[in-house]
Amino acid sequence: MAALSSPSSSRFATSVSGPAMMTLLPAVSLSSRRGLPECKGLKIQSYSKLSFASYNSRYPGVSKRRAAVVCEAQETALDIPAVTDRTWQSLVLKADGPVLVEFWAPWCGPCRMIHPVIGELAQQYAGKLKCFQLNTDDSPSIATQYGIRSIPTIMIFINGEKKDAVIGAVPKTTLSASIEKFL
Repeated sequence: MAALSSPSSSRFATSVSGPAMMTLLPAVSLSSRRGLPECKGLKIQSYSKLSFASYNSRYPGVSKRRAAVVCEAQETALDIPAVTDRTWQSLVLKADGPVLVEFWAPWCGPCRMIHPVIGELAQQYAGKLKCFQLNTDDSPSIATQYGIRSIPTIMIFINGEKKDAVIGAVPKTTLSASIEKFL
């Protein structure tokens, strides 16, 4: 296997193992190259065609603020119990009092953004509101039953009946207002 390095591509090292096989490998960790902190869960992604170094030199501090917010949100995220097809009936439909369910999927960026908010709400309304997460990839039948077409979707149930739904990664104040209507 021969390793080739192109002067025009400082971002990737190219390795060739045969005439038609080519693999791109990161030459340097993107976060170390950007000078940003490493985060455990959410990753920093750039969708721009500009190299991040040139973008960062034009707008210093922009990427650093974004990285700090992502890392900070990770640290405040609380574990919200999961509900599945098997536990849906007992935990949500037969629950005493209001229940908030976040319909989400692991590949959904806005879902990951709202997880810390749901955790804060669970803590804020502890004893008044039960909070659960339902992974729509693992329990598609429940998502279909309630007409979930966009995620994240947050639903509030009382005595097994759907009372309210909020679609999208909305501010904490929007969710709090929705919860307060049913307490």
